[in-house]
Amino acid sequence: MGDNRKTEFLDFGKQDGLITAIVQDVGTRRVLMVGYMNREAFEITLSTGHVTFYSRSRQKLWTKGESSGHFLLLRSVRTDCDGDALLVEVQPLGPGVCHAGYESCFYRTYQDGEFVATDEKAYDPDAVYGARH
Repeated sequence: MGDNRKTEFLDFGKQDGLITAIVQDVGTRRVLMVGYMNREAFEITLSTGHVTFYSRSRQKLWTKGESSGHFLLLRSVRTDCDGDALLVEVQPLGPGVCHAGYESCFYRTYQDGEFVATDEKAYDPDAVYGARH
């Protein structure tokens, strides 16, 4: 599928065909989430400009924002020296990417022996995803 030059530096063989994708807000530089891409998700991300992942639990492709409207617009993509991880810089559309209602999935901080929520919620996830999300 597509031009092999797009993926020649990427090693999809290490993690059962998946590459870890660290998603960072291009404006604030905050890490928003971590997902996984297979070759097809990577190609779709490049061709559409909307960040697409491979869901390990559902065994299918999904585009961030397809149910919430909180899409991630691709701004740049980098790979590490081993070609087995990506840094995906995005412009987020919406108040947050976390399905729990936070700007970032990294809203908990380890303090006094436990992880506690240290960020404010950015939106009501029940209003976006429904009460049974």
